[in-house]
Order: sequence, then structure tokens, then C-alpha cells
Amino acid sequence: MRANGLRFHVLEEGEGDRLALCLHGFPELSRSWRHQLPALAAAGYRVWAPDLRGYGQTDRPGRTADYAIEHLVDDVVGLIDASGAREVSLIGHDWGGFVAWHVASRHPTRLARLAALNIPHPMPFLRAIRRGPQLLRSWYVLTFQIPGLAERLLSANDHHRVAAAFTSMAVDPGRFTDEDLDAYRRAAAEPGALRAMLSYYRAYLTGGGARRQRAIGFPPIEVPTLVIWGERDTALGRETLIGTREYAPDLTLRFIPHASHWVQQEAPEEVNALLSAWLRGEPVPRTWEL
Repeated sequence: MRANGLRFHVLEEGEGDRLALCLHGFPELSRSWRHQLPALAAAGYRVWAPDLRGYGQTDRPGRTADYAIEHLVDDVVGLIDASGAREVSLIGHDWGGFVAWHVASRHPTRLARLAALNIPHPMPFLRAIRRGPQLLRSWYVLTFQIPGLAERLLSANDHHRVAAAFTSMAVDPGRFTDEDLDAYRRAAAEPGALRAMLSYYRAYLTGGGARRQRAIGFPPIEVPTLVIWGERDTALGRETLIGTREYAPDLTLRFIPHASHWVQQEAPEEVNALLSAWLRGEPVPRTWEL
């Protein structure tokens, strides 16, 4: 699949002119949506899960500037154009969700619905990170800003830390098979892959992406927005959600108490039920609600 001048590897299931476009996070792949593809297809959607720019089998540009948030947003718009879909629901987790928030802010007419899984809107997050608890949780983001250091740490011992990111944070590590973990580790070990993956963080922070986006501002997102949150997230605190309704007035918020940051991989049954109901316009089952 070609979009925005790049070749994207895309997992696809289902058919029709309603697209559910699923964006993965760090250090994941399209594979992270393996449990959602059949469920969302059964809900009547054509489902696409691409390897994002620089990840997996998708093209890997060479400069940090190539991973600026503006390019990531244009990638999603390009994928929407390539799909030819009449209606698009955008679903993102972690970095994929961060990009999805920006797409919904910058291209509101391109989306029918937005779902963000364990990723806050950029503005509440930026407010939260100025306070003690979230700043401490985000220590790794500062490490990622140092070229070479993060690559050495993550590549050590045959990229063991990439696989360990899932099992060490998970409430139920058994949800990740050896095949899953090996796939993530092998993808990160591809030449240039770690540098590309880390460039998302570098281009947004030290590269000026956050500053540019704040200068533009974030108008309220008018499309129906669903936030699903694994309560046992050790990377992002629940306080990062405070103020979300200011930026997404049509907000539905659901919590899954027994899931970690890797919510759609660790609690697929609950996530699939929430997403399927939301996509159909049905009442979204209640777990915990803020």
C-alpha cells in the first residue's frame, strides 16, 4: 500500500466502504491489533492495521525530521485516501493514538469516530507531565532524546528490552506468546529500526513538534470520541486524562481495571466489546467510568 510517498505494510480483514484504521504504538507493530481485526470485521468494518512509518515492513526514512508529527498525520490522511472508504473510524494506541488525536484535530472532516487506547490528548498530557508523578513515569522519554544511548540500551542482549517492555509492564504476561515477543524483537533489530522508532519522540520534543502544535492550538474534536484505559498502566497515569472533555466534548471514557498499558493485547475481549458497540452506535458497556 502506497500513501504519502511511502510504502506501508498493512494487515487487512473484512470488506466494505466503512474503514476502521488501527494505529499501533511503541515498540509495537500492526501485529498488536491481531485480536481486534476479526472482531471489528465482524462488526461490519473493513479493518486496516498498518506498520507505521519506520516500523516493521513499512518504509523507513533516514532523518529524525522525517518523523515530525506533521508527516505522521499526513501518513494517516494518505492511508485514508488510499482506502477509498466512505466512512473512517480512527483507532490508536500509545503513539498511534497520539497521532490519531492530532489527525482528529487537524482533519476533523475526514473522520466519523475517534478511539484512543491508553493515550491522553496532547494538551492534558503536557499539563500532567509538568507535575511530579507523570514526569517520573516519563523518565524514559528523556533518555530517548539522547542519540545513540537509547539505541544501545534497547539493542543490548539481542534486543531483550524490547520484548521485556511488554512482559514487565503487563498484568498478565501470558497474553504475549513467544511468537509475539520474537516478532517485536526481530522488527526492532532490523537495520535502522530503533533509530526510526525513537525518532517519533525526538522529533516531537527536541525537534520542535510539540511547540509547533501548541502554537497552532487544539480546537475541540466534534466527532464521537472513545477513550479506553487499562488502569494498571505504569507509563501513563490516570491524571493525564483530566481535562480531556475540553478537547473532546463528545467523550465516552471506559476503564479496564485489570489491564496494563498494552490494553488491546492484554484485555482483547473487553476492548473488542467496547469498540464493537461504539462502532455500531450502541451503548458502550460500562466498566469503571470517570
